[in-house]
Formats: sequence, C-alpha cells, structure tokens
Amino acid sequence: MSLKKTTIASLMAAGLVASSASFAQGMKPADTGLYIGGSVGQSMADCTASGGSCDDKDVAYKVFGGYQFNRNLAAELGYSQLGEWSSSFPGGSVNLEANVWDLVGLGIWPLNQQFSIYGKLGIYSAEAKLSGLVSGKKTTQDLTYGLGGQFNFSRNLGLRLEWQRYSGLESPSTTGGGVSVSGESDIDVLSLGVLWKF
Repeated sequence: MSLKKTTIASLMAAGLVASSASFAQGMKPADTGLYIGGSVGQSMADCTASGGSCDDKDVAYKVFGGYQFNRNLAAELGYSQLGEWSSSFPGGSVNLEANVWDLVGLGIWPLNQQFSIYGKLGIYSAEAKLSGLVSGKKTTQDLTYGLGGQFNFSRNLGLRLEWQRYSGLESPSTTGGGVSVSGESDIDVLSLGVLWKF
C-alpha cells in the first residue's frame, strides 16, 4: 500500500473514531444540573364514601423541576392535579378532586449510559375538595414515595415511566342528604413523562 493510501486510510480511521467518541459523549447523560419535566398518567383512589358505588380512576397531570447533585442523588419539587373521583348514590353523586405539591429525594442507580432506575421518598401537601351532594375542603400533609425508570435519548432529553403513591390523603368529613363522607385514601399514580436537563 502506498504512503498516500496509508495516510488517507489513517485519516479516515481517525475521523471515524472521533465521530464515534463525539456520539457516545452526546448520548451520555449529564450527571449534575437543573432539569424540568412533565408527565401524564392514571390515578387510582380508595372509595371514601359509604353506601355508594365508586368511579375511582381518572387522568393525572404533573409538572416538576429538580436538581441532580451527582449520578446517584437528586431532589425534586412537583405539582400534580391528581384528577377527580366520584361516588354515586340514589339521590345524586359526590365528587372528590385533589391537587398536590410534593418535595422528594431521588436515589438513582444507572444501569448503563442510557438507562437508570430510581426510588423516591418525600413529603406532600394536598388539598382535597368535595362537590355534589355534599361539599367541603381538607388539607393533608403526609409521605409520598415511588419507583421509576428513566431512558435518556441524549444528555438533555429523558423519558420516565413511574409509579408514585400519596399516602393517607384525607377527604373532608361531612354529612348531608343521607350521605356520609370521611376517611383517608392512598392515591396511586402510574405515569409517563419527559424531562429536559440543562
């Protein structure tokens, strides 16, 4: 092989190696920094009304922001609309809806450059509202926790599949029209979300 051909082949090989390294670095998720995101999914609640039939599932939405301190630890603040659940009675229905703020810590376990699993634990503050045959409001603070997986398309863009529970959310205690509503419910949310890391 001539010197000219050897030089061209060497330059082409160096270019491929540089391109591959650049691509691999582009796929590697950033280990630290701010991020924002949103998710949509399904919430499921326990029925808190006695003597009626329940529709205990609805669509839930969430927006969140956080900071990843290193490859294994992050903190996150989120706001969720957990949806509306209803209980039907002979004289009408009772509707319960809840909005939640939560603050959680995430423990993250990267399995490779693109995929990681995580657990979350923190506190929440929720406002539950009743409407229909009876009405009222109730604020609850309690624990929230969950598990999830994250797939990183690039350093900046990720996709999440997550389950999260809001433990012991209390409904307003009220009675009216032959209907009694009281107690607390664990709210489970299964969601799919995206996040953008800066």
